[in-house]
Amino acid sequence: MKEQFVAYIRNLQNTITEGIEKIDGAAVFKEDIWKRPEGGGGRSRVIENTTDSNGVFEKGGVNISEVHGKLPESMQQYFGVTDANFFACGLSLVLHPINPFVPTVHANWRYFELYNEAGEVVNSWFGGGQDLTPYYLFEEDATHFHSVCKRACDAHNPEFYPNYKEKCDAYFYNAHREEARGIGGLFFDYLKASESMQSQDWYNFVAEVGDSFLDAYLPIVEKRKDLPFTEAQRNWQEIRRGRYVEFNLVHDKGTLFGLKTNGRIESILMSLPPKVQWIYDHHPEAGSDEEKLLEVLKNPRAWV
Repeated sequence: MKEQFVAYIRNLQNTITEGIEKIDGAAVFKEDIWKRPEGGGGRSRVIENTTDSNGVFEKGGVNISEVHGKLPESMQQYFGVTDANFFACGLSLVLHPINPFVPTVHANWRYFELYNEAGEVVNSWFGGGQDLTPYYLFEEDATHFHSVCKRACDAHNPEFYPNYKEKCDAYFYNAHREEARGIGGLFFDYLKASESMQSQDWYNFVAEVGDSFLDAYLPIVEKRKDLPFTEAQRNWQEIRRGRYVEFNLVHDKGTLFGLKTNGRIESILMSLPPKVQWIYDHHPEAGSDEEKLLEVLKNPRAWV
C-alpha cells in the first residue's frame, strides 16, 4: 500500500502545483529536494509573491514527504508502543493569498505504518482532509467548498461527510480563543482496515478527496482574486492570520509530529504566513463584516 500511496501523492503534487501556478499567473513554485538523516526525505514546492505583484498567493507550499526510522520515545508513548519503527508519507499544502477576500486553504492526505522488531506491519492507517479559512465570509463560497467535500464523501459512504465535517469543526478549533480556525471542511484520522472498509477502500476514499481539492478551491479563488480591497481589510486579514499561527503552533498534531521526529523545519513551518499582526484586545466593530465572520467561527454552521 505504501508504494501505491507514495506514487499517488507524487502525481497529486504535480497536478495541484500546475493548477495553482495557472491561476496565480505570476509566480512559479520553487522546488527543494531534502533528505532526513534518520531515513527518507521529501520534495517541497513553495510559491511566493510580493503584495504589489500581479500574483494571487503571497506564500504557499505544496509538500510531499516519505520518512521512516525509529519512532521517537515521545511518540511511542503517544501511540502506545515500545521499540517501534515507522513509515509515514503524505502531501501537505497551505496557500495564503494576497487578497483578503480569497480564503486561505489547507489540505493534507497521509498514510502511516508501524512495525515491530521483526519489521512486520503491526498497524497502518490513513488520515487527512481539507479545510477553508476565510477572512471575509461569502456564504456561497462556503457552500461550494462543502458541497465538493460532501460529493467526494458520498461516493463512498453517505455517513462520511457529516462525520468528518463534525470532526473538522472540533479539530481546527482554538480552544484558548473559543473560536474555530475557519469554516471547516473534512478531517479524518486513523482510517484502518475493517470488515466493511479494507485498506484499498480507504485508499480509494482518500484519493477521491485529494482529487477533489482543486474543484473545491480554485473556483473560489477565480471569483474573488481581483476584488478591490482596502488597507483596513488587509489589516484584518493579518490579524486573523495570527489566529492561524496560534493554532498551528499550539494545537496541530502534524506540526508537533514533524518537530518530534526531526522533520525538516522549513517544510514543517511552511504553513506560517509571511505577514501577521497581533493587536492587543482587538474586537471588530458591531455589525461589521468582520464581526459576521467571528459569529460563524464561534458557532459552526451546516453549509450543505
